[in-house]
Amino acid sequence: MHKEGARTRKSSRRSAADPCRPCSPTCNRSRGLRGPPSSRPRPSISTVPSLGSPPGWRGAWHYRMDASPEAQQQVGGLVLVRRQPPKPRGLTETLKARLQRSCRCSVPRAWALVQDLIPATRWLRQYRPREYLAGDVMSGLVIGIILVPQAIAYSLLAGLQPIYSLYTSFFANLIYFLLGTSHHVSVGIFSLLCLMVGQVVDRELQLAGFDPSRDGLGPGDNSSTVNSSVAMLEPGLQDCGRDCYAIRVATALTLMTGIYQVLMGILRLGFVSAYLSQPLLDGFAMGASVTILTSQLRHLLGVRVPRHQGPGMVVLTWLSLLRGLGEANVCDVVTSAVCLVVLLAAKALSDRCRHHMKVPLPTELLVIVVATLVSHFGQLHKRFGSSVAGHIPTGFVPPQAPDLELMQHVALDAVSLALVGSAFSISLAEMFARSHSYSVRANQELLAVGCCNVLPAFFHCFVTSAALSKSLVKTATGCRTQVSSVVSAAVVLLVLLALAPLFQDLQRCVLACVIVASLRGALRKVRDLPQLWRLSPADALVWTATAATCVLVSIEAGLLAGLLLSLLSLVGRTQRPQATLLARIGDSVFYEDAAEFEGLLPPAGVRVFRFSGPLCYANKAFFLRSLYSLTGLDAGRSAAKRKGQGSELEAGEGDPMEGKDPESSGTRLVPVVAGFHSVVIDCAPLLFLDMAGMAMLKDLRRDYRALGVSLLLACCSPLVRDALQRGGFLGEDQEAEEEQLFPSVHSAVEAAQARYGELVAANSVL
Repeated sequence: MHKEGARTRKSSRRSAADPCRPCSPTCNRSRGLRGPPSSRPRPSISTVPSLGSPPGWRGAWHYRMDASPEAQQQVGGLVLVRRQPPKPRGLTETLKARLQRSCRCSVPRAWALVQDLIPATRWLRQYRPREYLAGDVMSGLVIGIILVPQAIAYSLLAGLQPIYSLYTSFFANLIYFLLGTSHHVSVGIFSLLCLMVGQVVDRELQLAGFDPSRDGLGPGDNSSTVNSSVAMLEPGLQDCGRDCYAIRVATALTLMTGIYQVLMGILRLGFVSAYLSQPLLDGFAMGASVTILTSQLRHLLGVRVPRHQGPGMVVLTWLSLLRGLGEANVCDVVTSAVCLVVLLAAKALSDRCRHHMKVPLPTELLVIVVATLVSHFGQLHKRFGSSVAGHIPTGFVPPQAPDLELMQHVALDAVSLALVGSAFSISLAEMFARSHSYSVRANQELLAVGCCNVLPAFFHCFVTSAALSKSLVKTATGCRTQVSSVVSAAVVLLVLLALAPLFQDLQRCVLACVIVASLRGALRKVRDLPQLWRLSPADALVWTATAATCVLVSIEAGLLAGLLLSLLSLVGRTQRPQATLLARIGDSVFYEDAAEFEGLLPPAGVRVFRFSGPLCYANKAFFLRSLYSLTGLDAGRSAAKRKGQGSELEAGEGDPMEGKDPESSGTRLVPVVAGFHSVVIDCAPLLFLDMAGMAMLKDLRRDYRALGVSLLLACCSPLVRDALQRGGFLGEDQEAEEEQLFPSVHSAVEAAQARYGELVAANSVL
């Protein structure tokens, strides 16, 4: 007895847990009952809540063994039990309950809030120095060594002095150490954002009366060169030179960007970054890389050309370079060629031997050190006129609040910066979290990156985000936690306090080479375009359009074009999903696409239609066209034609079933139209159903009933079933619902064939 009871309970649990949609080979096993169709009872639907049901569940279908042996014998041991829906609460009660929960104050609750806002307070207590410290210190030292030359080089992109890039790297590492949820992401200066910052800085400099062709990276001459089109500087700028005004613009832009990102985190808008698809980001990186490469050519060649703004900047810059090619500095050209060969060769060697090297080669630092020594002892600046970095001060500048008036000027530019920085930061954090089996919080990442922009904006820093190349280096060098960021900040601090002046004789062309070499990975993504086209032409179109718009128009326009195309692609896929007719796989209870697989058996007199997408106002016409085309019967036109000939409809227009069998309202046998008497819609892939889709289904059922064809629905999800119930499609009583909804395609096909057989038998008797 004990074993038999245990076996019964085990069978009950297995029946309750398994899904009930055996419509394809990939689904779980069939729920069909044994015996001929005529004697096979359908599972009864009960409104009695099952034992142990958690509160708040609604419309969940499941099987369980009925407690009564008589009931088991009647229905074959299977009972379909529907959970009782919870009593809905009003809006006032819901808001009041949430307000009470949020205003409840206690010490554990306050400490939990602190841990959520500052994740370092949680994971630092679990830090294991023996396991983590060696890897964190090693990766921190390597990243710090890489950060220094990149920070100085990326000043060319932002149009600012190198000291501000070092400030940015220092503060960003410390703040993300406290607030970030990723263990491996490296937050700091990012080439794409530096380029976008530089474009805004150049525009504001030109509007203020400064010469944008002068770089902030220079000997420190803060005298303003007034454009010929501007007679004088704006009021209040007489005491602020070009470099001073440039950093004021950059800090105002940084503060606005950080405010947007913090607000996105507070409002739980981390999901917004999901709409920036991977093809969009790859195409944006490609287009921005071409723009960065173009902006650095003048430094590689030592040519003085104007810095163009607005649409067509890349094309105009290339034309200016071609016109000024005869004025190229031979020393800069030779130095650029040698440095590029060394950097690219070292990167190729590092990629090939990355599995054998625990620490990547600090090629950028070695090139910068050697180039600085050669420039210093060879007097390249005096003898050949080669441009150099100039004096780089040490220490920290007193903090200063960003200019409110400038914040209003750059408020719109900060939107694109906030979106790009957020998208790259969240996507990188999630990528490393998946590969190392831990989780990150997207909204907290927004807060962390936003604070990395808000707080440093008062300390002469510019926009930062996560960077892929440095994050990969951190992972490769044994990083375990964000303690490595503290080590990197310590290395940058050492340079800030003592070593920065040593780089004053460094040539700008060497810094441009470092930037161009770092674009190698992004530029190589163009090789993935043919494979992307084979996988998804829509994604390839988004990639191409984004990259082309970035190059031919502007960075911001490229981002906007890519976003619009991604949304249109998503809408197009939703509007025209796959629609197929299903057929039976041999003698099994599974059904698959008859156009894709050979040897399938279409059920006699029944058409099984699958629509792989939502049914809403945007695609209801496509749904009808696909159904009519695949079944070979335009039910709407045929029903209207029959009505025009005087035939009476079997049901009122748009009325529910009213508890009657749709095929039993008459005693005469309606002729089979187009070779079938029933249509079964497989609703398993149906994501949701809106009111337009509901009205279309009602009209479709009315037209089919006028032609003597029954319409049955199978495998409806609880969401779709509730929508059908609320929309009046199922009627008021339980019998009407049982006659239209079926837990599997096979049960719906058998029911349709059994009903038609009974109707044929009844008419033959008459």
